[in-house]
Amino acid sequence: MKIKQKDLKVAVVGAGIGGLATALRLRHLGYQVDVFESSDSFGGKIKELRRDGFRFDMGPSLFTLPQLVKEIFDSYHVDFDKAFPYYALDVVCKYFYEDGLQLSVSSNSSKFAEDAEKLTFESRQRILKFLRKSEYLYNLTSTPFIFNKLFSFSNIFSWPFLKALLNAYRLNSFNSMHEYNKGYFQDKHLVQLFDRYATYNGSNPYQAPATLNVIAHLENNIGAYFPSNGMFQIPVSLYKLACENGINFYFNTKVDAINIKKKKVKSIVVKGEELNYDVVVSDVDIKTLYKKIIRGATLPKRIEKHELSTSALIFYWGISTVFPVLDVHNILFSQGYKEEFENLFQLKNIYHDPTVYIFISSKIVKTDAPEGCENWYVMINAPENIGQNWDQIIQTARKNITEKINRVLKTDIENYILFEERLDPLQIEERTSSWHGSLYGMSSNSVGSAFMRHPNYFSKIKNLCFTGGSVHPGGGIPLCLSSAKIIANHLSKTIIR
Repeated sequence: MKIKQKDLKVAVVGAGIGGLATALRLRHLGYQVDVFESSDSFGGKIKELRRDGFRFDMGPSLFTLPQLVKEIFDSYHVDFDKAFPYYALDVVCKYFYEDGLQLSVSSNSSKFAEDAEKLTFESRQRILKFLRKSEYLYNLTSTPFIFNKLFSFSNIFSWPFLKALLNAYRLNSFNSMHEYNKGYFQDKHLVQLFDRYATYNGSNPYQAPATLNVIAHLENNIGAYFPSNGMFQIPVSLYKLACENGINFYFNTKVDAINIKKKKVKSIVVKGEELNYDVVVSDVDIKTLYKKIIRGATLPKRIEKHELSTSALIFYWGISTVFPVLDVHNILFSQGYKEEFENLFQLKNIYHDPTVYIFISSKIVKTDAPEGCENWYVMINAPENIGQNWDQIIQTARKNITEKINRVLKTDIENYILFEERLDPLQIEERTSSWHGSLYGMSSNSVGSAFMRHPNYFSKIKNLCFTGGSVHPGGGIPLCLSSAKIIANHLSKTIIR
């Protein structure tokens, strides 16, 4: 028989952004929701660091598609603008090249195209045409491939899915992102700029399908945003809303096992005690989940064989001066982009000339650093952890990073570093249970891995759902929020005891 939602008990394993959003969506539907988190706080990879008057966002640093957060607040009739103030960024990112070119990408696509025309060999019209194609890809793929379970009956026979199939030849799925971009743009600077979007889910632009050019639409057409109190404001606001609406949180409480019996969730095990739940939602990295937590099921072979995404090496520096040449988001590009990715994915190492990302939230949130100072979040892509000599890799990488910053910005950055904190693949693996420290689970280095990630639910195990960046539709805050929405839509219709 069909059970009333208010009678159903749901356990959410993990309080990352996907877990928080799923808990809130299910609570709104009337479910009783308990959230179990092995660490002492919520947020998953979205954490913050405070030291000596500086505040740093430690994880994701870019906020796009804010409407996915707004939907959750709206469902509880909370004024989103008051509960969650945020800014639209005038400059999406500033790019620095070794040949001296500096290109600020305006959030206004027409201005970006005009600025790029002055500095590169590309025409304004050609750049805008590329961005229109990116928008077309988004409109064609977002409904069937991002905001719905990929292979559900209702999705497959929907018009958006059929339309995408009929226009499959326009998706450029069998060309790599770099191959397509190199064929489209004459200017190498813009090729590298748009190739970079593959890294947004930890992938390699020389392998990932050109369909991922859809990501450019989010920044360059829709826009990039920043919460008024920093990225950590996202999980903080969701956690506050959850507590106000009766969701129970259990921190420092590791779920040791999820028991499966007769292809159905039976219970979870916490501190040796078996707890029965009607539904279990996992916000745990999918490989970690199957290999260490689920009892009675094995990881699908197609997921097992796919290549993992990159990890990251991040330095948090308190800087004793202000660099007017820098913006909120900055990229110092490698001169050997292809070699950089070969090192990351084939050699499992860090290239001697890495692309350096510098994120300075104090450019917009003035209280994030003392007056006359800046909070630098300095990140490079790193390979997954397979037992490398990380002490040596990190030491060498740090030297190469500072040399690159000094060379490109014409400074001596060591003179201005007041203190340093670090986050590396080993720490990411330990703190977030990410398999091998991979930030996004599977990479999207093939058509299969890009479009066929682990589903958010399937018939093989009833009443077990999967949210977060390691499952469909993918990594990054908007996609994690989408996974929560997919689960809620599913559970609102199909749960039977």
